[in-house]
Amino acid sequence: MADHYETLGVDRTASAEEIKKAYRRLARKNHPDQNPDDPKAEARFKEISQAYEVLSDAKKRKDYDRGGRPFAGAGQGFDPSQFGGFGDVFSNIFGGRGGRDGGPASPRRGRDLETEARIGFDTAVRGGEVRLTVSGSDVCDDCSGSGASKGTEPRSCSACNGSGVQSQGQGLFSISQPCGRCGGSGTVISDPCKSCGGTGARQRTRNMRVKIPAGVRDGSRIRLAGKGEAGVRGGGPGDLYVVTRVAPSPVFKRKGDNLEVEVPLTVAEALLGAKVEVPTLDGRTKLKVPAGTAHGTVQRLRDAGPPKLAGKGRGSLHYRFVVDVPSELTDSQREAAEALGKTLDVDPRAALFAAVGGS
Repeated sequence: MADHYETLGVDRTASAEEIKKAYRRLARKNHPDQNPDDPKAEARFKEISQAYEVLSDAKKRKDYDRGGRPFAGAGQGFDPSQFGGFGDVFSNIFGGRGGRDGGPASPRRGRDLETEARIGFDTAVRGGEVRLTVSGSDVCDDCSGSGASKGTEPRSCSACNGSGVQSQGQGLFSISQPCGRCGGSGTVISDPCKSCGGTGARQRTRNMRVKIPAGVRDGSRIRLAGKGEAGVRGGGPGDLYVVTRVAPSPVFKRKGDNLEVEVPLTVAEALLGAKVEVPTLDGRTKLKVPAGTAHGTVQRLRDAGPPKLAGKGRGSLHYRFVVDVPSELTDSQREAAEALGKTLDVDPRAALFAAVGGS
């Protein structure tokens, strides 16, 4: 028998969580129900299960590491009452198809779906509605989700007595796995619904209107409970997640909960100060630019930004002043600039050399 660590494909220093993840992955891949045409699948699955039974138990793993022998069950201190952990993991892997108590197969929740909604900047800020087309399975109208033709109903599987699981002996313990006849559902449909082929669901394309809350960003996920795919055997539907893709604004740039606007200033406005008109989300307002405003200076308007999704209130509007220096000057502008330079008579780079001790 192969080394248990090699069987699961993990190092001898692997953590319990790493061992569990490796087992779940291999069990899904090698389960006999997933490989009906492979005669070796059942043997591989048993070997994987035995390896996990040992390495998932701290005491058994310690004894195994000490002796370095594959665990064979009987005669090696195996306690059937300690088999619970494996059963729990097995149940999780196969979607709760029966359990260690042999109970009936459980309803299964429908799959979640995800789609994208492309919206404009104004809709992202203020909220609104969008039309979406979503494809996925829905409950079959003809059989109401039972999978059986009208006038009939599924009957209990005789192979597993409706439990959805079958047990196979392994020495002093047994391994439960989904019933090979009913696939773990616990029921058999002798006359399948012709509309859905016995699945209880049909593929459909739905047109729907979705409300977009105010304040969403590019990449926000909106959860619509119960709007996903239909459940199986009476299980509830999944959820629909709508991912927003927001068109950029030519004026407002998103900065977290806030918005930023670049406001050009003339050289004169930056030097002398001014009152300038700027855009807001609701129109226009005026800002006072102090004399001597430097390029890149930011003024903030509190609570004038977009609504916050996670919490109350609104973000702010940040106005970043950008001094607009003309690339070409007229003769009179050049003369004025030269006169100003002589009047100021300041070396703006003197501090650079002073900081490094130069001259």
